[in-house]
Amino acid sequence: QVQLVESGGGLVQAGGSLRLSCAASGSIFNINAMGWYRQAPGEQRELVARITSVGSTNYADSVKGRFTISRGNAKNTMYLQMNSLKPEDTAVYYCNADITSNSGGAYPTRNYWGQGTQVTVSS
Repeated sequence: QVQLVESGGGLVQAGGSLRLSCAASGSIFNINAMGWYRQAPGEQRELVARITSVGSTNYADSVKGRFTISRGNAKNTMYLQMNSLKPEDTAVYYCNADITSNSGGAYPTRNYWGQGTQVTVSS
């Protein structure tokens, strides 16, 4: 069973910083692309940033220059450094990953989501 667990959310004033973490665990054979998404109340879930297994990244225009996505040395962890936060960054942030698992000799690839972590930016 594969799980993604986020941590690091919280309440911060505008202009402040937060660092989100995502850890993947379970019967993992390989982790391909990983990403952060967010969903504000009444809004659709949107891509924030994504990183491939070789380190290529892409960002939503709204966060370019303020957020940085990275993967840990162990490759089963991912981070989102968020600087210069704005009230409009307030949302639940979700970790997402394409993971190939080791399932009794089979190697299915699926897309997984974490449970989400709340980020609130006060003005």
